Amino acid sequence: MKLIISVLLFSMLSISGVAQANLRIGLVDMRAALFSSNSAKEFTEKMVSRYKQQDLEVRAVGEEGQKLEQKLKNDGAIMSDSERTKLASDLEAKIQEYKYLKSKLDKVLAEERQSFLSDSKPKLDKVINQLVENEKLDLLMPNEAALWAKDTMDYTKVVIDKLNKLK
Repeated sequence: MKLIISVLLFSMLSISGVAQANLRIGLVDMRAALFSSNSAKEFTEKMVSRYKQQDLEVRAVGEEGQKLEQKLKNDGAIMSDSERTKLASDLEAKIQEYKYLKSKLDKVLAEERQSFLSDSKPKLDKVINQLVENEKLDLLMPNEAALWAKDTMDYTKVVIDKLNKLK
């Protein structure tokens, strides 16, 4: 919706020759700006170290499941029905355990990411407002909204630098 409003606003302003001559437009890749900041890098390192053990556990269960699957595939023809049934049952149990552990870890990581984004939003808004004020921009749009733009219109690096200076 914001994209449509931005495009309509830009279109309306570009119709007027006078407005076009004085219009200062900037573009920002918000995702890159936020996730390239020092705080995002610190957050990522913290998450890797905090959840490393759970990640290793998920990987280990996945590898065990792959080994069971490979064994069933390779040796299934020479196994008795009861051995094959037990191996298939063990494999199914590993698959279920893997799915459970993976979804549990994914959920926790998603909650942590959401918390980081919520904490970062006020800082990002502050930096964006400072940028608009300092650069006297009339319009600041996400860079995805532009089909083509001069490099001088991209303020992503400036936003990253300002985010890094905030504490």
